[in-house]
Amino acid sequence: MARIAGTNIPTEKRLEIALTYIYGIGLNTSQKMLKNLNIDGNQRVKNVPESELTKIREYIDKNITVEADLSRVVTGNIKRLKEIKAYRGLRHSAGLPSRGQRTKTNARTKRGKKVTMGSGKKKSAAKT
Repeated sequence: MARIAGTNIPTEKRLEIALTYIYGIGLNTSQKMLKNLNIDGNQRVKNVPESELTKIREYIDKNITVEADLSRVVTGNIKRLKEIKAYRGLRHSAGLPSRGQRTKTNARTKRGKKVTMGSGKKKSAAKT
């Protein structure tokens, strides 16, 4: 199990796909990084020499914000939006979509489980 940027990456996957398991690195970033380092992204992680893994670790440390540092930046940005009472910050505070999606029907992921209101009809008295 190779460990890069504090994350265990799967050994059976291709290198360019395995790097996407690191928070803050997507497929596009992974491919560009491997191209800059002249490393073949199609080889399996278990077959990559330790020297190349070291190159990748150093590149990520110098050039890319990942994992906890990136989470801290994102959280700080959201906190700033809330403090200045920006529209997006208010939407984050209310737990609603912040990018203009409709909420009358969809948005279940953000709003939670559907709660059915009653029909408004009183329940009949139970037979005794």
